[in-house]
Amino acid sequence: MSPDASHRTRIKICGLTREADVDAAVQAGADAIGFVLYEKSPRAVTAQRAGELARRLPPFVTPVLLFVNATDAQVQAGLDAVPHALLQFHGDETPEACQRFARPFLRAARMAPGFDLLDFALSHPSAQAVLVDAHVDGYGGGGQVFDWSLLPRQLPRPLILSGGLHPGNVAEGVVQVRPFAVDVSSGVEEGKGLKNAALMHQFCQAVREADQRCARGAEALSAA
Repeated sequence: MSPDASHRTRIKICGLTREADVDAAVQAGADAIGFVLYEKSPRAVTAQRAGELARRLPPFVTPVLLFVNATDAQVQAGLDAVPHALLQFHGDETPEACQRFARPFLRAARMAPGFDLLDFALSHPSAQAVLVDAHVDGYGGGGQVFDWSLLPRQLPRPLILSGGLHPGNVAEGVVQVRPFAVDVSSGVEEGKGLKNAALMHQFCQAVREADQRCARGAEALSAA
C-alpha cells in the first residue's frame, strides 16, 4: 500500500478472450492485460491464443499470464507464446516454483480471517507484487469482495487489490487501501470472459478520479 497520495494506481484487466475486448481495454486505459492459462477457468485461453491476443498490445501495456498449479511445460509454453509476459501464480505454488523461470512474477494470496499476509509476502521476496483476492472454493476470488480491514498497513512488496471490484466500488478500494494496482475481471463483464467496453471505461475512470481525490486530500492537509 502506497503512502504517497500522488501515486497513480495501475490497472490490470484480467480474463480477456476476444480481440475487441483487448482493444477496448487498452483504449480505456488499462496498464496490464491478463490472460488465464488455467483450463478449468471459464475464461481460459490456450497459450497460442494468448499469444495472438497479446500481439495486439501496444508498447507499455503489459501482458500477464495467469497460472494455477501449472506444470513447468505449461508455463514454458505460455512464455514461448508471449515472451515478454509477466507471470501470475494463483495456486499453491511454492516460492521456489515461482522463481524457477527467472522471470518477473506476481503472487496471488487468498484473504481470510487468520491469514498472515505479511508472512506470505515475506516468503516471496522475489515477487514483483502480491495480489490479494477473496478466499472462495477453488481458485480465484469468484467475484467476491473480502474485508479490506484485514490488510496490514505496510507490506514489503507492492500490493494489488482484487476480488469483486467493479466500477461502483473500486474508488472506495483505492481510497481506503491505496494499493499499487487494482485488478478486475468479472466486474467489467457481460458474460464470463466477455468484457463490456463501457464498464471497462467506467472502471478506469473511477480509479483515476479516486487518485485525484487522494491527491486533493493530501494537498488540503498540507495547506492546513
